[in-house]
Amino acid sequence: MLAKKLNLLLLLSLSLSFFSCADDSENTGSERNEEESEVPETEGEQEEGENETENNTNVLLIIADDMGPDATPGYEIGSEKPNMPTLQSFIDNGIRFTNLWSAPTCTPTRSTILTGKYGFKTNMLKVGDVLSPTETSLQSYIKNQTNDAYAQAIIGKWHLSSSATHPAEMGVEHYEGLLSGTPIAYDNWQFTQNENTTTSNEYITTKYTDLAIDWLGNQTKPWFLWLAYTAPHSPFHLPPLDLHDRDNLPSDQASVDANPLPYYFAMLEAMDTEMARLLNSLNEEALENTVIIFIGDNGTPRNTSQEYAAARVKGSVYQGGVNVPMIVSGKNVTRVNEIENALINTTDLFATIANLTGVGISQINDSSSFVNLLQGSAPVRDYAYAEIGYDSGGSDTAIRNETHKYILFEDGSEALYDLSENPLENPNLLNANQLPISAENEAQLNSLKEELNNIKSASN
Repeated sequence: MLAKKLNLLLLLSLSLSFFSCADDSENTGSERNEEESEVPETEGEQEEGENETENNTNVLLIIADDMGPDATPGYEIGSEKPNMPTLQSFIDNGIRFTNLWSAPTCTPTRSTILTGKYGFKTNMLKVGDVLSPTETSLQSYIKNQTNDAYAQAIIGKWHLSSSATHPAEMGVEHYEGLLSGTPIAYDNWQFTQNENTTTSNEYITTKYTDLAIDWLGNQTKPWFLWLAYTAPHSPFHLPPLDLHDRDNLPSDQASVDANPLPYYFAMLEAMDTEMARLLNSLNEEALENTVIIFIGDNGTPRNTSQEYAAARVKGSVYQGGVNVPMIVSGKNVTRVNEIENALINTTDLFATIANLTGVGISQINDSSSFVNLLQGSAPVRDYAYAEIGYDSGGSDTAIRNETHKYILFEDGSEALYDLSENPLENPNLLNANQLPISAENEAQLNSLKEELNNIKSASN
């Protein structure tokens, strides 16, 4: 099958390229094989050296939509996994991060990456919120700090506004994709290109990949590509058969509704096949010069989640909603098939990606660079933070340290969990039947509440 052939080619290519990268960090290039077709400066802590840099590392950020660790190969939680050899190759040649926290839903997570700020500072707390163009985007920041040394694009799901001009207003030089959160169908969706929107009947996962390949093929300088797949977000369905190996699944909607998990996996496997096609479009020199960051934007939805309680998945600040996978591999990632347990927020991608493009920044806004973790262990942050807003104006907030997690709910109720004892958050140590809590747990509670207050009281 095409899926198997593409992934076999990719596995060979990535293995050669990634191991070469560990020994040679000077390779450059962004060419494909011929066969395949002014914002205000934001303050931050600068490292020594100039911002205008000769760094030329390509950065590929791939975002999967509604993919928690229970649906991700290489992560312990989840008894069933999709067959994703492309993603497995990233794992085998890179680092699995186990403690990345996102927002519980798509829109605020994307905002945290784009701005490096927690959602309450940008009024991006829930689906439907619109990001203000007055915010400095990661793309604008890189452009200003590197003297426009990088080509940059966002292809795929936007979900920060329904306006076709919004990506450009945020400083994104090239945008093509789906502005909204959910397509009518994967072969019937609103395609925005050059600020014009039309109906597309091309399979959305394949179309995004085509767009990415075409864009990369036109680049003459280092690039940063943000590729935001809609998969595996609903509507669940059976993808084109040449993109996965689940040929035995019936395609009628009743079968999908009765048992959506195998269809959800098939959608992930189709995305994996298309990721292989994208990387196979790059020549060896370009692959050696590229760092790949793969993440999920929030937890798995309720009807396809595994092990998490039904109310503790996407849309909640429980682990099933905010603890998401991240795999990093490629140029200058010298840790091979390693697991990293450091606490990281999706906000941290702002400073990290800026670092990878040569900007000498270690911390900016609510973003701390984790670049040093790509070659060794180093603390990034002492606390991770997440939140979700509601139409009422209230919100649920969560904060964790290495061992404990505290949640303050909209109604004022509270929860404390010892994640080192039970990562699925049971029991709530503040329940009446758990009181009085130990001195150690009380100290952890006070520390978490104090830090939460510090975060919420910090200025924009």
